[in-house]
Amino acid sequence: MARDPDTIQREIELAREALASTLDQLGTKANPKKLVDDARSSARNTLAEPKVKIPLIGAGVLLVLLVLKKLFS
Repeated sequence: MARDPDTIQREIELAREALASTLDQLGTKANPKKLVDDARSSARNTLAEPKVKIPLIGAGVLLVLLVLKKLFS
């Protein structure tokens, strides 16, 4: 059964609009600045958690003490 050329044209336009929308979304998600900002935000949130922050502070203090001991020994 043959399809109406106007129907085919409308389907093509809808497909183009959907493709353009998808490309815009991909462009936004793949933006390097956005990726860096998201990674930075995620790292800050992770480091702000007490279960991560306290051991890191402890490791830092231990490192400073070891360096001081090495310098003054």
